Amino acid sequence: QVQLVESGGGLVQPGGSLRLSCTASGSISSISTVGWYRQAPGKEREFAAIEYIGGSTYYADSVKGRFAISRNNAENTVYLQMNSLKPEDTAVYYCKMVIGRPLNEYWGQGTQVTVSS
Repeated sequence: QVQLVESGGGLVQPGGSLRLSCTASGSISSISTVGWYRQAPGKEREFAAIEYIGGSTYYADSVKGRFAISRNNAENTVYLQMNSLKPEDTAVYYCKMVIGRPLNEYWGQGTQVTVSS
């Protein structure tokens, strides 16, 4: 069984930065795609950032230039560096990893990010 544990959320002022972490544990053979999604109050979950196994990264237009996704394969961890945060970035952030053969999709429990003065 694979479990994803997220950390790094919190309260930050507009213009500030946070770094989210998501670590996978359990029976892990290989990690393919990793991504971050977010869900604001009253809204559906939306895509934020993704990194494919080859290293290609893609971002939602709303976070492009401010957020950066990265991974540490040796530690089974994916990060989301968030800079120049705005109040509209307030949401619960979820990580997703595609792991194993056959490929299975796993989600973290979510971590709250609140951007407010």
